[in-house]
Amino acid sequence: MKEITVQAQKDHIMSLCTASPIQALSELIWNALDADAFDVKVDVIQNELGGIDAIRVADDGLGVNALQAESQFGNLGGSWKKDVSKTQVSGRVLHGRKGRGRFKAFALGNHVEWRTTMQTEEGLRSFVLAGEASNPGQFTLTEAAAPGPGTGTEVVVADITNPMGSLLDAGWAVQQLASHFALYLKAYPNVRIYFQGLLVNPVIVQRASQTYHLKASDGSRADLQVIEWKSRQGRSKIVFCNADGFALHEVDSAVRPGSGFSYTAYLVSERFTPLHEENLLVLEDLHPEVKSFLDTTRETLRLHFRERREALTAELLQQWQEEGVYPYAGQAETDEQAAQRARFESCALLFRSYSENFDSFSQIEKRLVFTLLRESLDADPGHALDTLSDVLNLSVKKRKEIRKQMGIKN
Repeated sequence: MKEITVQAQKDHIMSLCTASPIQALSELIWNALDADAFDVKVDVIQNELGGIDAIRVADDGLGVNALQAESQFGNLGGSWKKDVSKTQVSGRVLHGRKGRGRFKAFALGNHVEWRTTMQTEEGLRSFVLAGEASNPGQFTLTEAAAPGPGTGTEVVVADITNPMGSLLDAGWAVQQLASHFALYLKAYPNVRIYFQGLLVNPVIVQRASQTYHLKASDGSRADLQVIEWKSRQGRSKIVFCNADGFALHEVDSAVRPGSGFSYTAYLVSERFTPLHEENLLVLEDLHPEVKSFLDTTRETLRLHFRERREALTAELLQQWQEEGVYPYAGQAETDEQAAQRARFESCALLFRSYSENFDSFSQIEKRLVFTLLRESLDADPGHALDTLSDVLNLSVKKRKEIRKQMGIKN
């Protein structure tokens, strides 16, 4: 067994060990992809009580070069990637450069092992690199008695102490990983990432995708790819990416698309790499060039979702009429009838946007909901809207916006 000590101050190393569960997993996946893995499998191992015993990230890449672990694993910033830009076999663009990603594993649990198999001149050899969160600058290296069947690395994180409940929601985790790796998986369709056996495929979880070509006020250019997701993701983001689609920095988009939409906006340009290396992207609105891109992006997003809301509304109303669940027949003959329909459509679209499974309702269920909603609105629009707002737990601000939109006085 060999002891490996990272050449850096302990407080600096400790600062690299913090991340959200998804961020930490993403770093481990990136390390696997940079090692030329084509299949990366993430598994959350639960105990009988439903808690998490361990987290495993396994890949079929080239493995960690344990023979040079003392120089590469023991030097912060001493990653083998610093002098190359492509993976060794498949020639894919590398993500990491500074050798910091491995420390994110300690954000998941106290004990981490890298069980790796590599190809040498003598044949396959397997090693175990192990470390503890209490002293993340110290690792042990042990060679296994017998090599594994093929190259690759299995990272096993045990002694899980931080809250990891979000990882038990496989659907949510797949959605988050799909958002993070969307552009990479699009560029390299032969790469597969799995979470709990579920394929992380942005195409499956996205509703729509559209690309815009932007030009900042200083003449710099970038591509804006807007990906709309089928399920909610929390706050929508603008993600600055380099020319190869790797995320460098993300900010709140500050553009609310309206009910029923969840999205991520990817800004892609070779210009963002030098800005990132100079720590200028983090300045956001305080840096003129970055602010110009953010302003242009946000205006484009507002126009995009204005058009998308109009298109989606028309599609849904047409669909409901064809299904026979729309509770009005023929055309509105008076202004009052048109106003009644407008109020109903606003409430129906609102209800759908807050329901996780409305689109899977049967025709009878949709017809019942819409009939009751129409009758309630016809009898007392204000009371009906209050009831719907209470059921959906809408904020005071949202209630006022809807009342104003529907022409109902407070």
